[in-house]
Amino acid sequence: MALTIYANTGTQDTELGTSGVDFTEISPLNDKLIFSSGSDVVKDGEPIPTQAQLISAGVVLTGAEQIVSKYFLQDDSASELKEIFNMGNQDKRYVLAFDFDAITASEPILEVWDDTDMDTIDDVTLGGGTASLSWWRGITTTDGLPGTDWVGNRLAGSGSGYFLYLNNENGALAVPTVLYCQLKIVVPATANAGGSASPIIVVKWTSN
Repeated sequence: MALTIYANTGTQDTELGTSGVDFTEISPLNDKLIFSSGSDVVKDGEPIPTQAQLISAGVVLTGAEQIVSKYFLQDDSASELKEIFNMGNQDKRYVLAFDFDAITASEPILEVWDDTDMDTIDDVTLGGGTASLSWWRGITTTDGLPGTDWVGNRLAGSGSGYFLYLNNENGALAVPTVLYCQLKIVVPATANAGGSASPIIVVKWTSN
C-alpha cells in the first residue's frame, strides 16, 4: 500500500480532491515544513530561503508564551515556499491530508522525533527530552473541526498522549481513506535560546 501526504496550500478549508482547492503533495525525502514569523523574503511564492533569511524571519523570544504565526511548505520540486495558510491556532480542519490507498491492520498514528532513528526527543522544541514540555501541538481533524484556540496533544516521541491517532481512535482503516490533522508550535515563556531545529514527523501503521 501507499501513503501520499498533502499540505493545503490554498485558503479554502475544504477536503482533498475538491475542485479548485490547492493541495500540494509533500515529498517526505525532499520537502520540509517551516515555522516562522515570516518576512519580505520568507513568504508565499518566494524562493527557498537561506539559513540567514530564516533566522531573520524567526520568532523573537519575548519572555511571554507565543504561538508561531506562519507555516510554510518548502516545496523542493518547485524551488519555492508555499504558505499553509490554515495551519496553526485556527479552527480549520483540512490542513494536512494523509491519503491511504488501501486498508490497514492498525490505526495510523503521527509522531514527532529528533531524527530518523526515532529513539530520542532531545531537541529543545520537543521538550529537551521531556515530552510534556514539547512546543509541538497537534490535533486530529478527520472527524471534525478542532475548535477555536484548540489545545490538542503535545507531540514528542511515542509515549501515551504525546502522539496523534489519525483516525480519531476509531481503529484500523477498513477502506482506503483520507485522514487529517492540524498542527501548531507554541513557544513557552521560559524559552531563552533561539536557533534552528529540524525534528521529523513520522506516520506509522501496520499493513495486512
